[in-house]
Amino acid sequence: MEKLAPQILIALDDNHYRNHNWMEESPAEVLVHSAEIPHGYVVPLHSHRRTQILCVFRGVVLVATALGRWMIPPGHALLIPSGLEHSVEMFSDVSMRSLYVLPRHGKTATRMLSVLEVTDLARSLLLEALILRDQPERRSKAELVMALLLEEIETLPERALGLPFPTHARLAELCRDYVIHPAPDARIDDWAARLAMSRRTFTRLFREQTGISFATWRQQACVFACLPKLADGQPITRLALEAGYESVPAFTTMFKRMLGTSPRSYFLRQ
Repeated sequence: MEKLAPQILIALDDNHYRNHNWMEESPAEVLVHSAEIPHGYVVPLHSHRRTQILCVFRGVVLVATALGRWMIPPGHALLIPSGLEHSVEMFSDVSMRSLYVLPRHGKTATRMLSVLEVTDLARSLLLEALILRDQPERRSKAELVMALLLEEIETLPERALGLPFPTHARLAELCRDYVIHPAPDARIDDWAARLAMSRRTFTRLFREQTGISFATWRQQACVFACLPKLADGQPITRLALEAGYESVPAFTTMFKRMLGTSPRSYFLRQ
């Protein structure tokens, strides 16, 4: 992980605790928050009395909880249940918007983590809610926008895009290394050997820890590993080769299968 200067780290921690205290003490049922956070920062382990819908507008984040670890790409959100402790690691410079809702019913009352696709309407409403938050004279409009935003949250489609990370220490280390240096030809036998396990034992452990197969995880990891670099403007050709693909079309096919559009189109819509 990239090292931040001590003074920057202290300022970021202070800002986090100040915002956290504000949110916990506020009597409002719904709150909105915006954050621009540099690559390498890890939001300390914490929880909220509200359900959080953490929307990633730019960059890639890794959310770690006792239930697993999830990488969230731009254009998507992670619904984090109230009371669930979590930390957030920035895999690149990140622009986030969050909605905090006292759990009453529907999605905001769920006890399960879920990845949601952020629709254009939800994105626009969230941005408008942030503008109106600081304009008390426009309270009636703010209430209408917030009501529509909550309604839209209930209809956001769930997506199997969050990349689960294991809690098993040695396996997690292999997964983290893979995200940094992805290779679509990585083999189960090689990973099992590095953990001194049989293929069968490794396969069972991997599914228990992540909830998906090694092959599926590897596919998703290749996509997520490329997102911060794509966001920084690195050439698709170079990233495809670094990920072990022989051609850009092969890489693009994999990208489309996971995120529903080509790499160029994906970042144009963010």
